[in-house]
Amino acid sequence: MSFTDPHSPAWEPLLDAAWRAWEQAYAPYSGFRVGAALLTTDGDLVAGCNVENASYPVCQCAERTAVCAAVSRGMVPGELAALAVVTEAGQPTPPCGACRQVLAEFAEDLPILLANRTDRTLCGLDALLPRAFTGRNLFRTDP
Repeated sequence: MSFTDPHSPAWEPLLDAAWRAWEQAYAPYSGFRVGAALLTTDGDLVAGCNVENASYPVCQCAERTAVCAAVSRGMVPGELAALAVVTEAGQPTPPCGACRQVLAEFAEDLPILLANRTDRTLCGLDALLPRAFTGRNLFRTDP
């Protein structure tokens, strides 16, 4: 499968799953619904939606919801192959900073398709979060 073209048929299952998740988003405060779907290297398709809370800091973004669901199914770092994120915003919306950091834990080189009902934008996680802080930064080389 090729995820280098935003109009590649390879993206269609991810977009379909992301829009289905978008329909389930719980966004009573902002009204800003987000759906996300990721593909693992094993071929598993896992979706997530945003879940708001009256206590805003505990809200969960769609991208992190999908990653958590994939981890609960056994995904480990290195097994994240592609991600699609959908909204009905006027322009395709990228993941927030916290989501970018969580995604980098599982795949620093990740194609991400951002879409709304009319447009698609393809970007790489490495461009959205250059020089990501990951587990490799925690290992000391000095005694």
